[in-house]
Amino acid sequence: MSATQPTALTALARTAEPHTALRRFLALDAVVTGANGIAYLAASGPLGRLLGVDATLLLELGLVLTVYAAAVGLLASRARPATLPVKAVVEINLAWSALSFVALAVWLSPTTAGAVWTVLQALTVAGFAALQHLALKARQV
Repeated sequence: MSATQPTALTALARTAEPHTALRRFLALDAVVTGANGIAYLAASGPLGRLLGVDATLLLELGLVLTVYAAAVGLLASRARPATLPVKAVVEINLAWSALSFVALAVWLSPTTAGAVWTVLQALTVAGFAALQHLALKARQV
């Protein structure tokens, strides 16, 4: 990717610097995931009722998401995030997205709000994975 040729990726990241774009996409992932995790931890009961998902499951997911968000945030804080951990984040995000759809189809029985939320968060996480993957590839060019 040339710094003189703006692309959709650099426009989204608001930078032509591949390292900065990658760090910004990782940081955004960390913020969104962390907010989701904290919400699940702080309000697992009410959210469980709204979404039609077991409150204990939300509490456990909240803990996992909060720890994961901290790890992704730490990775984003690096001037040049290492390739292998970034690839792990991309793969974990893709797995989360796929498992969300599997859970919806196989074992969850959410409310309408819960079904919509599950799809939206799965698509959001898949979007993070795509942006991070593209930024990583641009950095390696």
